[in-house]
Amino acid sequence: MERRDVLKTVAAAVAGAISTNALAAQHDHGHHDHAGMAKRNAALIAASADCLKVGEACLAHCLYLLGNGDKEMAACAQSVNEMLTSCNALMKLAGQDSRYVPALAKVAGEICANCEKECRKHEKHHEECKACAESCATCLKECKKVAA
Repeated sequence: MERRDVLKTVAAAVAGAISTNALAAQHDHGHHDHAGMAKRNAALIAASADCLKVGEACLAHCLYLLGNGDKEMAACAQSVNEMLTSCNALMKLAGQDSRYVPALAKVAGEICANCEKECRKHEKHHEECKACAESCATCLKECKKVAA
């Protein structure tokens, strides 16, 4: 390909990008209720995000203890892993104001209740488990508010 052909191709691509951006800038998004979506589910999003944050710390702690032979942490690690998966999906769907939020909130609430129960068994000895249990209790309350 000759240099002249390359320059023509690049110029055409740039012109296309500029016209696409110009059309997008002219389109009015004022009628969209993006802020309202986030506000409707703000508490649920915050609770599930907190579960993700403290749950990751709890799971890491459990895995460390399991690696050092503490088999009592196996059920806790499993319940935290399940909670992380469900809360991740819940947070994402709540952020999109998905129609599946009520159904998922019901299931995620059950998973959070189980995680809280498992973490409470270790809360006196492991701060990570205590924080996870408290976060799961908060998320469970928020899930119950929207669950189907």
